[in-house]
Amino acid sequence: MARLALELAPEPSVPARFLRTVPAWGALAGLMLLAQGPALLASRWSPATVALVHVFTLGVLGNAMFGSLLQFLPAAAGVRVRGGAGFARALHAALNLGTLALVAGLAWPLPLLRELGSGLLLLAFLMLAGAALPNLLRRVAGSLLHAGIALSLFGGLATAALGGLLVAALAGRVAIPLEDWTNLHAAIGLLAWVGALLASVGRVVMPMFQGTPAAPAGAQSALLAAVAIGLPLAGGVLLASGDALALRALLALAAVAVALGGLWLQSRSRKPMSAALPRGWRLGFIALAAAAAAMATGDARLAGALAIGAALPLLVMAMLVEISAFLGWIALHRRCGRGVQLPGVHTLLPPPHRQRLLLGFAASALTLPAAVAWPSWPMAVAAGLALVFAHLLLALAQRHIARAVAAFAAAHPPGPPPPREPAHAT
Repeated sequence: MARLALELAPEPSVPARFLRTVPAWGALAGLMLLAQGPALLASRWSPATVALVHVFTLGVLGNAMFGSLLQFLPAAAGVRVRGGAGFARALHAALNLGTLALVAGLAWPLPLLRELGSGLLLLAFLMLAGAALPNLLRRVAGSLLHAGIALSLFGGLATAALGGLLVAALAGRVAIPLEDWTNLHAAIGLLAWVGALLASVGRVVMPMFQGTPAAPAGAQSALLAAVAIGLPLAGGVLLASGDALALRALLALAAVAVALGGLWLQSRSRKPMSAALPRGWRLGFIALAAAAAAMATGDARLAGALAIGAALPLLVMAMLVEISAFLGWIALHRRCGRGVQLPGVHTLLPPPHRQRLLLGFAASALTLPAAVAWPSWPMAVAAGLALVFAHLLLALAQRHIARAVAAFAAAHPPGPPPPREPAHAT
């Protein structure tokens, strides 16, 4: 059972600011599909398609990961993150204004907006790394969790830096083979920044919330070594020869290892797998395995739709709801103090709401890859509507949690401060 240091957790509003932004970006992705239809999915190289990809990777996944890290590092990893509420507001502004400028600059296209966006995004990743890495690196020795998160943060910095390089290349200021560097940028972002973080955090939260055994230390070490060593080697081969086979193979193998490993761990869970969280992760793992198969066949568009538009949103959505409810519980814990029986975390968002949310994201995870595989206006409209609906359900779930917390707080006046000792997760 994981041990949580609640006294180190930030004010719930700090990570919640990022998590509440996720639905807006997901809905924007749906609206873009409704407006532009199958043309938006026809080629991975069109500026509008690249804009849509960054709505997912930065707007949806970026906000979810930034917010989750600000909560997870102090509360579950025992790592203090420098800066307070003011720093979090500035970080949120840099991430989201940068994403907005980059997406707008790609979609129209406007070089000045692209450059402004890439600069703000690099600033956001530098801010996050500067706030987290100094204390995180002190804990890396002998800890797969801390090593994996540190690797992820370095991957995020590399992804942002390569993004800036690509923006400069589009403006004609540097001459590089755009396709090769774009593939490397995407691989580092997906495998190092997103993949290493999900695998490292998942090794803690799957036993905590789903009752699974922890992933074997040897398997986790091998995955992190593949990212830290294999990714630079495969990237070097790509840049030296133009051959992307090693990079594609590494991405496919890592994806299928995470997917099959996650499904195997779930099969050994002590808890029933009928709840929304484990079912969401199961669907996410299946979509990730399908993305690996598409990557192995060389279908990069379908692989991207399955990974970025289906698997990762399912995995992130399932955890985002748990984190949102947990943030509400922490707010009540700090407000009500001792002597008050707090509602359970799961009661802040009842199972029917969770199931509806899961169904919404499952529909989106099916329709978006289908719109890529069979491009047409009806399929694009179905995918766009599903995205808007799923993220509307997510916003409503967050609102329900906030109302439940406010109602309980109104009925129970503030009490003495809670004890400062670390508490066990339940």
